[in-house]
Amino acid sequence: MGLFTAFDISSSGLTAQRLRMDIISQNMANVNTTQTEDGTPYVRKTVQFTEKTNNTFHDYLMTTQGMVGVGVKVTKVVEDTSTAMKMVYDPSHPDADENGYVTYPNVNPVTEMTNLIDASRSYEANITVFNASKAMALKGLEVGK
Repeated sequence: MGLFTAFDISSSGLTAQRLRMDIISQNMANVNTTQTEDGTPYVRKTVQFTEKTNNTFHDYLMTTQGMVGVGVKVTKVVEDTSTAMKMVYDPSHPDADENGYVTYPNVNPVTEMTNLIDASRSYEANITVFNASKAMALKGLEVGK
């Protein structure tokens, strides 16, 4: 594995985790949004990651030598339709239905904060890897002195 490959892998992780933190922040900001532009309540979003592949000859060669992986990428941001929306009885709310229930988003602040902690720890781990790779590169440059 080349030195710049380590930089590429950790920087792809940084980018992916930053987007994940942005989506979590968007979920937290819309925890009480009962009506979006299309008239429906906000739906929680999640990020899906996959392994990044460049499909170059070098990548195939490294795979045969047991060195797998060139980073991570965000495949898509999807809406969480498996978690039920919260129904709260509040007949005075402007978005209440005919039975007096308001549909609130399926965003759980505890789950979002847990995911945010996980994403920030992953971000920190990628920074540590990047800094370690940088330190190794600098030490390699000092060998000839």
